[in-house]
Amino acid sequence: YPGTGEYDKHFEEGIYNCSACGTPLYKSTTKFNSGCGWPAFYEGLPGAINCSPDPDGLRIEITCAACGGHLGHVFKGEGFPTPTDERHCVNSISLKFVPANSGSSM
Repeated sequence: YPGTGEYDKHFEEGIYNCSACGTPLYKSTTKFNSGCGWPAFYEGLPGAINCSPDPDGLRIEITCAACGGHLGHVFKGEGFPTPTDERHCVNSISLKFVPANSGSSM
Protein backbone atom coordinates (compact mmCIF):
# COMPACT_ATOMS: atom_id res chain seq x y z
CA TYR A 1 0.00 0.00 0.00
CA PRO A 2 1.19 3.59 -0.57
CA GLY A 3 3.32 5.01 2.20
CA THR A 4 4.07 1.66 3.86
CA GLY A 5 7.35 0.74 2.13
CA GLU A 6 10.71 0.92 3.85
CA TYR A 7 12.27 3.30 1.31
CA ASP A 8 9.43 5.75 0.57
CA LYS A 9 10.86 8.49 2.81
CA HIS A 10 14.45 7.21 2.84
CA PHE A 11 17.01 9.73 1.55
CA GLU A 12 20.41 8.44 2.68
CA GLU A 13 23.34 8.51 0.25
CA GLY A 14 24.05 5.19 -1.46
CA ILE A 15 22.85 2.73 -4.07
CA TYR A 16 19.55 0.87 -4.40
CA ASN A 17 20.10 -2.69 -5.61
CA CYS A 18 17.66 -5.32 -6.85
CA SER A 19 16.53 -7.28 -3.78
CA ALA A 20 16.36 -10.49 -5.82
CA CYS A 21 19.79 -10.56 -7.48
CA GLY A 22 21.80 -7.65 -6.00
CA THR A 23 22.28 -5.75 -9.27
CA PRO A 24 22.71 -1.99 -8.71
CA LEU A 25 19.64 -0.18 -10.10
CA TYR A 26 19.47 3.40 -8.83
CA LYS A 27 21.77 6.01 -7.28
CA SER A 28 20.30 7.81 -4.28
CA THR A 29 21.01 11.10 -6.07
CA THR A 30 18.23 10.25 -8.57
CA LYS A 31 15.62 9.65 -5.84
CA PHE A 32 13.03 12.35 -5.19
CA ASN A 33 9.89 12.87 -3.13
CA SER A 34 7.02 12.57 -5.58
CA GLY A 35 4.31 12.24 -2.94
CA CYS A 36 3.05 9.02 -4.55
CA GLY A 37 3.73 6.84 -1.50
CA TRP A 38 6.42 4.70 -3.16
CA PRO A 39 10.12 5.35 -3.75
CA ALA A 40 10.49 7.51 -6.86
CA PHE A 41 13.57 7.91 -9.05
CA TYR A 42 14.00 9.95 -12.21
CA GLU A 43 16.40 7.49 -13.88
CA GLY A 44 18.05 4.15 -13.37
CA LEU A 45 21.67 3.16 -13.83
CA PRO A 46 22.58 2.62 -17.51
CA GLY A 47 21.42 -0.80 -18.72
CA ALA A 48 20.05 -1.86 -15.32
CA ILE A 49 16.33 -1.52 -16.02
CA ASN A 50 14.08 -2.84 -18.77
CA CYS A 51 10.81 -1.16 -19.73
CA SER A 52 7.85 -2.91 -21.37
CA PRO A 53 4.17 -2.06 -21.82
CA ASP A 54 1.77 -3.66 -19.34
CA PRO A 55 -0.77 -5.98 -20.99
CA ASP A 56 -3.51 -3.39 -20.33
CA GLY A 57 -1.54 -0.82 -22.36
CA LEU A 58 -2.00 1.85 -19.69
CA ARG A 59 1.34 1.66 -17.90
CA ILE A 60 4.98 0.79 -18.56
CA GLU A 61 6.40 -1.92 -16.31
CA ILE A 62 10.01 -1.71 -15.16
CA THR A 63 12.01 -4.85 -14.41
CA CYS A 64 15.58 -5.65 -13.40
CA ALA A 65 17.57 -6.22 -16.59
CA ALA A 66 19.67 -8.91 -14.88
CA CYS A 67 17.00 -11.15 -13.33
CA GLY A 68 13.68 -9.90 -14.71
CA GLY A 69 12.28 -9.09 -11.26
CA HIS A 70 9.33 -6.68 -11.20
CA LEU A 71 10.32 -3.26 -9.84
CA GLY A 72 7.25 -1.13 -10.50
CA HIS A 73 6.21 1.26 -13.26
CA VAL A 74 7.59 4.31 -15.02
CA PHE A 75 5.48 7.39 -15.74
CA LYS A 76 6.51 10.15 -18.14
CA GLY A 77 5.47 13.74 -18.62
CA GLU A 78 4.01 14.38 -15.17
CA GLY A 79 5.85 17.69 -14.84
CA PHE A 80 8.18 16.89 -11.94
CA PRO A 81 11.20 19.22 -11.85
CA THR A 82 13.69 16.47 -12.66
CA PRO A 83 16.16 16.18 -15.56
CA THR A 84 14.14 13.42 -17.29
CA ASP A 85 10.50 14.25 -16.41
CA GLU A 86 10.13 10.56 -15.54
CA ARG A 87 8.99 8.93 -12.31
CA HIS A 88 10.15 5.39 -11.68
CA CYS A 89 7.58 4.31 -9.08
CA VAL A 90 9.33 1.38 -7.38
CA ASN A 91 8.09 -1.04 -4.74
CA SER A 92 10.35 -0.97 -1.65
CA ILE A 93 10.29 -4.76 -1.43
CA SER A 94 12.08 -4.97 -4.78
CA LEU A 95 14.99 -2.84 -3.50
CA LYS A 96 17.89 -3.33 -1.10
CA PHE A 97 19.70 -0.16 -0.05
CA VAL A 98 23.50 -0.12 0.31
CA PRO A 99 24.80 2.98 2.16
CA ALA A 100 27.59 4.96 0.51
CA ASN A 101 29.85 4.48 3.52
CA SER A 102 29.56 0.68 3.38
CA GLY A 103 32.37 0.31 0.84
CA SER A 104 30.05 -1.71 -1.42
CA SER A 105 28.38 1.09 -3.35
CA MET A 106 29.29 2.49 -6.76
